[in-house]
Amino acid sequence: MISAQLIEHIFKAASISRWNDYPKMTNLVELDKQAHKFIIAYFIAKLEHSADMNYIIEAGIFEFLARVVVTDIRPDVFHQMQKTKNEQINAWVLTILEGLVKDVEGGKFLERMRRYLTHKDKAHAKERLILKAASYLATRWEFSIVYQTSKFLSDIDELKARVEEELEDYYELIGVRKIVMNQKLAKLVDLAGRLRFQKRWAQTPRIPETAVLGHMLVVAILSYFYSLEVKACKTRLENNFFCALFHDLPESLTRDIISPVKYGIEGLNEIISEYEMRLIDEKILPFVPENFRDEFSYILGIRMENGKFIKNEFENRICEKKPLHHEGTMENVNEDKFNAIDGKALKFCDKLAAFFEAGISISYGVKSNELTEGFNNMDKFFQKNQSLDGVNFLKVCDDFKEHFSLLQV
Repeated sequence: MISAQLIEHIFKAASISRWNDYPKMTNLVELDKQAHKFIIAYFIAKLEHSADMNYIIEAGIFEFLARVVVTDIRPDVFHQMQKTKNEQINAWVLTILEGLVKDVEGGKFLERMRRYLTHKDKAHAKERLILKAASYLATRWEFSIVYQTSKFLSDIDELKARVEEELEDYYELIGVRKIVMNQKLAKLVDLAGRLRFQKRWAQTPRIPETAVLGHMLVVAILSYFYSLEVKACKTRLENNFFCALFHDLPESLTRDIISPVKYGIEGLNEIISEYEMRLIDEKILPFVPENFRDEFSYILGIRMENGKFIKNEFENRICEKKPLHHEGTMENVNEDKFNAIDGKALKFCDKLAAFFEAGISISYGVKSNELTEGFNNMDKFFQKNQSLDGVNFLKVCDDFKEHFSLLQV
């Protein structure tokens, strides 16, 4: 499904600091920026009715993987280099990425990435613009943090003017206009952005630290490669990716409550779930544009059961006329008309991401009882639940342990 080398490449983004030549009140890292970019792209694209969501997902992943390679180059220098050395830069990036993704989908993924990064794919101008606009808005959101602590610098207002000037390039997109005008959509962008301040495994030291926002993107990328492996139809792939991307969004309202607390106190999980549902209804759904609010609720895992709304993003489900829990293999509903979501597989991807987060830190020599116990418990889970719909999760875990020398923890 995904190699240990590619996993390592993805997690490098959690160690890449942004705006590192400016003072800032919190560390801003590339992984969180990329996650925020995908979330913003979703909302912009949903307001552009003809946007190809599958293309946006895959092209966004291509850009993310490439950005990790060139991240040491300052953005202004990199953009200048692109004007004169773009072909050579892309060739160099592809040389590095080729070994990481050559086995994905029998080489088809690599070929599509090569076409995208070398600009041989001349179609999808709108989708490229949406991704560029989303990247800009995520950067602009970060800059509002940097600006607060950099006002004493002589060139900060010049930089602010350049940042604001670029906005004009994206005004043709209605979602951009709504966000900039501080309408309802801007509240969702802020809500998602605040998840970069909530740390995963907050009660234990860990390297690299990852935020809830970055974790959501890691799970989404894992769900994407899972979807490729099971040859998911377009709608199923889209639903899987965005369900994973938004699966922890409500934690911006409730904070990340660790499992031992959530499930260790009898009845607490039910109380949290009821409160979370109420907050979603009050502070998330009213700000989602009405024309895709029901679709977004479905992505979040909300459905009616026995006259009561419940939320479970990690259950298999379909939605022909109304959301329904689906028993059995998802292979039977692998058509766009079923609007399927592999909730159980997304839970596996969520556990896999946590397994990687703990394992990478342990491999760096920064570990605690909580990390070791968490890593071993998830290893046991995949020993017991090795495969799902023909995808071998245990093989991914074993490859990861061998690559990071974690055979004995």
